[in-house]
Amino acid sequence: MHSKVIIIGSGPAGHTAAIYAARANLSPVMFEGMMAGGVAPGGQLTTTTEVENFPGFPEGITGSELTDKLREQSTRFGTDIITETISRVDLAARPIKVWREDADGDNDAPDTCDALIVATGATAKRLHIAGEDEYWQRGMSACAVCDGAAPIFRNKPLVVIGGGDSACEEATFLTKYASHVYIAVRRDAFRASNIMAKRAANHPKITVLWNTHVAEAKGNGKQLTHVVLQDAKSGEKRDLEVSGLFYAIGHTPNTAFLSGQLDTDETGYLLVKPGSTITKIRGVFAAGDVHDKQYRQAITAAGSGCMAALDAEKYLEELEAEEQEKAAAGKL
Repeated sequence: MHSKVIIIGSGPAGHTAAIYAARANLSPVMFEGMMAGGVAPGGQLTTTTEVENFPGFPEGITGSELTDKLREQSTRFGTDIITETISRVDLAARPIKVWREDADGDNDAPDTCDALIVATGATAKRLHIAGEDEYWQRGMSACAVCDGAAPIFRNKPLVVIGGGDSACEEATFLTKYASHVYIAVRRDAFRASNIMAKRAANHPKITVLWNTHVAEAKGNGKQLTHVVLQDAKSGEKRDLEVSGLFYAIGHTPNTAFLSGQLDTDETGYLLVKPGSTITKIRGVFAAGDVHDKQYRQAITAAGSGCMAALDAEKYLEELEAEEQEKAAAGKL
């Protein structure tokens, strides 16, 4: 199957790109993935309970509901959504080739496109401690900015796991809402920059727990009520009463299927031309958290998806003009 535009990914970036591309009569095809990156179609947004900072929903909306609305809007304008995962691509080919996960090696014909938008996001790293499956999104999260203002966390003690800039920044952010914030650091020092580390360590509402692992999450069956801490040196365990646990140990961009065909930074995020979504390969664009390691918000991902669709539309116009010039030159 050949398409003008293929979009890989189905979060806010992918669906916004689809909406803009469809309204531009580009007939986009979206591969929304089937548990790609370990999450359902819709990406990280589906793992968030209440979303209160996405414009247009003054009463808030769940992540799954917002994902469903984005999907409905994409299909309304004509996006062809395929619930399959893309496992490999050939970005040097013209047209660009993509293979579905169940493709039988080189025997199965690939899907092809003139422009490709990569919007596969980044998956938050988790430790999968005991009790995590039971209390994930019932007191456990990987995004303080997304979830920290939720009622279940307000005026309650919280714990952040991590020792880098993200952990210090998210712990400081949570002090706006929490009664107190603990940072569990597995070593005896932060990995964070000096300014971020000092800001967190000196905050009156933050206590740093050095050489500490969080071994288990416990609760009342409905919500997290405390965690089990383990001293990294002595192995001694103790309980800490908290109503929330936030992972701040980084994200993994979902780019393995690209096999190194696009440039990335040292942490694996795709590199784009500043102020655009243009990658090093003509006709290939990156949108959302797969290239944005700074903001990582649904609304910024959506904006990036809009940019990718507009960049792709411009590229396709240029491509058509080039083909017309070649055709005209051939007639001379």
